[in-house]
Amino acid sequence: MGEPRDTLVSLNGVDLGHGDRVVLPGLHLGLQRGERVALLGPSGGGKSTLLGALRRRLGDSAAWCPQQHGLVPQLAVYHNVYMGRLAEHSALANLWNLVRPLAGPWRQVAELCDELGLEGLMRRPVAQLSGGQRQRVAIARALYQQRALFLGDEPVASVDPHQALRLLALIDQRHATSVVALHQRELALSHFDRVWGLRDGRLVIDAPASELSLADLDGLYPDADGQTGDAVDRGRP
Repeated sequence: MGEPRDTLVSLNGVDLGHGDRVVLPGLHLGLQRGERVALLGPSGGGKSTLLGALRRRLGDSAAWCPQQHGLVPQLAVYHNVYMGRLAEHSALANLWNLVRPLAGPWRQVAELCDELGLEGLMRRPVAQLSGGQRQRVAIARALYQQRALFLGDEPVASVDPHQALRLLALIDQRHATSVVALHQRELALSHFDRVWGLRDGRLVIDAPASELSLADLDGLYPDADGQTGDAVDRGRP
C-alpha cells in the first residue's frame, strides 16, 4: 500500500450557499492530495457552489477555470492568458505589457497556446473567437497560473469529446490534484479517480470511479428517471 494521502479540504456537516440561501446543507466530503475528482449533477444542483467553497479554502494553491470563462473580449488571447499571473508583476510591467508584450511571458503563453490548438491566435481579440476557442483560452489562463491544484467549472463543455480528452490530459500533466465539474458521464468514469455526485442539494455519490457504472451516474439527473428498463415510470415522455 502507498503512503496515505494528505487531506487538502475536509467539510464536515458544512452548509454551503449564497448569503442566507443554503444550497448544499450539511455537506460531508474530503479532498485528498493527488486525487482527480469529477463533479457531476444537474444544472443548478450546486456544483458551482461547491467549487466556490473549495476555491475559498484552497486559496492561491488552486488554479481556477470558471464556467463563463471570465475573459476580456476586447483584449487579445495573449493578454487574457497573461492575466493568470498578473499579480506576479509590477503595475508598470503590466502596463508596458499591454503595449509591448514581455519576452518571457510571451514565450510561455505561446507554448501553452500551441499545446491547446490556439497557435496563430495570440494577437486576436477574444471577441473574435469561437466558443470552443474561448474555452481553451480560459484553460490556458488557468494552466499559466502554475498552481498545485486545478478547479474547473465545466471547462470542456464547449469542445468535442476528442478535444475534451486532450485538454483533460494537459490539465493532468500540470496538476496532480483536480476537481472538474462536467456532464460527460463517460469521461467521469474513464478519466477520473473519484466521482462526487450532487442531486437535490445532497452529495449522493462519493466513490472511486472504478466502482461506479453509467447507470449509477444516470441517477443524478431527474430527466433520466424512467428512461432505463428497470426504472419506475414517472410519466416523462
